[in-house]
Amino acid sequence: MGENNEVEFSKVEPAYTSRHGCRLVWQGANEDDSDTVILNRDELDSLVDILQKDSTGTVVLEDRISKILVNSDVTQFSLQGHKLLEADTLQLQKQVLEYAKIPHEPQYVYINSKQFYPSVWMRREDGEGKGETRQPGDGPGGQAARQSLLDTILRSEPKKTDMPRPESDVFRIFATRRSTRKFAKIKVEDWKIDKILAAADTAPTAGNFQGLKIFYIKNGKTKEALVEAANKQSYVNAPIVLVFCMDPARVKLKFPKDILEKFSIQDATLAASHALIAAAGLGLSSIWIGMIDEEKVKSILGTKLRPSSILCIGYPDKKKPPKSRRKLKELIEVIE
Repeated sequence: MGENNEVEFSKVEPAYTSRHGCRLVWQGANEDDSDTVILNRDELDSLVDILQKDSTGTVVLEDRISKILVNSDVTQFSLQGHKLLEADTLQLQKQVLEYAKIPHEPQYVYINSKQFYPSVWMRREDGEGKGETRQPGDGPGGQAARQSLLDTILRSEPKKTDMPRPESDVFRIFATRRSTRKFAKIKVEDWKIDKILAAADTAPTAGNFQGLKIFYIKNGKTKEALVEAANKQSYVNAPIVLVFCMDPARVKLKFPKDILEKFSIQDATLAASHALIAAAGLGLSSIWIGMIDEEKVKSILGTKLRPSSILCIGYPDKKKPPKSRRKLKELIEVIE
């Protein structure tokens, strides 16, 4: 199968968020090795037209760079920023044409939301019930409990069985941080996830009203649906996926609606930035996704809140040095 012989073309299935189009799935030896190409209606129609005619041809995909090259024996999927995928043309033809005959409903993803419980709980500090734990919002002093829990998470250390924690000098983090588009298949430790989310909670917000909400995505199919909603960027299906949304209703300040929304998007952006830096300080890597179909993301999450960004986090498949930046004298303009 050429360059990408560890996976083989497997099936055609409906898209998750669009009423038309499809998902072409490749499967490897392990479930985690699967790969997917998502086609919109026009792309699928073009592919069907070529396959119906038993001819060769090219389908240019939405980004105007990625292409499907249909040959008599092998069809190649040359995708921007992605390894080459191949499929036996006869097998692809049979499955795609059978799929095209049947009306398909979109497979919308439904999320059963659950409250996030950190893996490290605050121990009661009042001397009563020594060794017990409680949820941070329970009973009197809930605000103090929440703050104590936040402090506990931020100060916690890894277990001996966890991967070693790198030095966390903030300027070293700034100098060495780099975005990644390929993550290793290594589980991120719970305590690191706690710290990342706690760091997001410490970000400055307008009036300290925290006009945002974070969706922590664990469900695999939801991640796959977000790939389609994020311009088909496959690396959105990462070990840790956080969707940052605006929640201007939380900002209890006497300003016009558009100003509250501006505060809210700034709140969500600052929180995502804190999470990104925290991840880098914990030896992880991330990629910030801003090119998203907001309506699709809202549909996937089952929310009316407007998403501002998706932050994808995990261990990098390969450590790379940071990219060069422009000179500070080109960045900074001093007004005296």
